[in-house]
Amino acid sequence: MGQPVLNSMLLGSTDPERLKSWYRDGFHAEVDGYGNLNLGGFGLVIEQRDDVAAKTAEPGRFVVNFAVDDIEAAAAHLRTLDVEWLVHPEDRGVGWFATLVDPDGNYVQLIQMKPEYYAGL
Repeated sequence: MGQPVLNSMLLGSTDPERLKSWYRDGFHAEVDGYGNLNLGGFGLVIEQRDDVAAKTAEPGRFVVNFAVDDIEAAAAHLRTLDVEWLVHPEDRGVGWFATLVDPDGNYVQLIQMKPEYYAGL
């Protein structure tokens, strides 16, 4: 048996269409024939769930991370969509990080690592 490959995640929501639109518009996601989002080869499946609340109780339990080439450009685009920011882009030494909140209360992070980080790998 080969090593499993993480290729998607399921995000349950009481309002999946609103959440799909938010991720599609905010992150330029392509929508496949099943209504799932393709984010750079990673699938984000957002489905109606009756076993979740409208807002998450523990937004830090998992964080959706997006690697970006230009965090300021990504943040500028997201600001046009009037997103809720938890942390605006900030330098944390190894890279730039920002955290925003999706409509269901989940944390979403933008990450732009510095070239020095990759040089040390």
